[in-house]
Amino acid sequence: MYLITVEGGDGSGKGLATKVISDVLEREFSFTSVEITGEPRREHPLGRLAIESVRKQTMTPEQEAGLFAADRVDHSHGWILPRLEEGRAVVSERNIHSSLVYQGIVGGLGVDRVAHMNSAALVPDLCVWVDCDPEVALRRIKGGTLRALTEKEEYFETSELQLRIREGYTSLLSGREEMPTPFDMGAVIGPILNEGTEGDFRRELTRRIRKFVHSRPEPLNVGIEVVERHFLRRLMMASKGQTTLSGIGMAPANEGSGRLDGSPPWRILRDAQSEHEVALTGVGEETRVDVPISILSHSMSSICGTLSLLPTADVSELRQALGPVRAVSERHTQRIVKFLHEHTDWVHKHKALVGGDAPRSQLKQGYRALGTTLLTIWPLRDAIRRWASDNQDTHLRFAMGQIVRSGEHPSAVRDTLERIALLGSGNADSPLPSGASGLVSWWQGK
Repeated sequence: MYLITVEGGDGSGKGLATKVISDVLEREFSFTSVEITGEPRREHPLGRLAIESVRKQTMTPEQEAGLFAADRVDHSHGWILPRLEEGRAVVSERNIHSSLVYQGIVGGLGVDRVAHMNSAALVPDLCVWVDCDPEVALRRIKGGTLRALTEKEEYFETSELQLRIREGYTSLLSGREEMPTPFDMGAVIGPILNEGTEGDFRRELTRRIRKFVHSRPEPLNVGIEVVERHFLRRLMMASKGQTTLSGIGMAPANEGSGRLDGSPPWRILRDAQSEHEVALTGVGEETRVDVPISILSHSMSSICGTLSLLPTADVSELRQALGPVRAVSERHTQRIVKFLHEHTDWVHKHKALVGGDAPRSQLKQGYRALGTTLLTIWPLRDAIRRWASDNQDTHLRFAMGQIVRSGEHPSAVRDTLERIALLGSGNADSPLPSGASGLVSWWQGK
């Protein structure tokens, strides 16, 4: 879902930064997986051609830049993009900013010319700029701490070049030189100095990455709905074949094409919101702060919706199933699940048969319709919530019609129809709604 790149001069600590970032993403967030890559690709023919062009120095700067661009565009669309569409995070040691600095600034081609040559490549969602004094980096290399795949000491003897490279990164990534289109769309953090202890470096990287992901930026290279529908398909496939849990009497999460049982979606949401508000009146102020008032909030919709497609789950499994779009922090997930279990009748919580295992939660059968409805209307959640706030004296059944007629949410309407096609209409004998008018009819239960 996110392409995060690590940039900086030779020996600045990009390899360590790449590992730290990938570890944080893997450990703390709900991506399908975290993939590590780098450019130029030493294992790919295009990447090897680019590397050889620099080593042999038999080509013009523009020809060299063209080889790096060819490797990057192929890497972008042949390897990185399919992984982003599956909800993975990709961390790349070097990417477009390396070419902008090495060929554009240091090599003299100009950043606009290099950007044009790379215009078909993906735009990094985040560039992490790692900085280090070349003299410090050289001492590390001589000490053996940075000796890995290549021998860099000879290259580092050209200290003037290293200073020019560092100055190039400073000029481009600090904003002193204007970032060329389309690569000005991505975020840049740094410089993150790697001149102290490794512990200090790790802590600063971790803090910055947490802040970026928790802000939930819109991904630049893939649509949110592409990622989300991929996750929903995975959840639905995983729940197929599950049998009724012995002694609990709950059907598999994927069962029930007639889950709405004739009730219109607006009524299911209205009744659940009323129950939720009653439950909130019975808890203390501290819990009330932790639990959103609206069931259409991100965390309530995410957790209830995801539980509707899971047989059972402990908190760690639930968070993994949330995926990057519906992601909720571990602490907040724990508090929402605790509230649902202790103050509503929505969730059954039981101990696993093996002693010591974490308690597992399951959305009760009567509330599966609520969970899947929340997933279905996810693209329109905010619009419905705003409408309800602005029209408190108007019946909720009119919300969808007025939202559709406003013409302000055409893509969200299309995305909701796509979700109904994936999750089902909720009524076994009802055809899938077609077009905006069909969505309004579905909402009203017609």
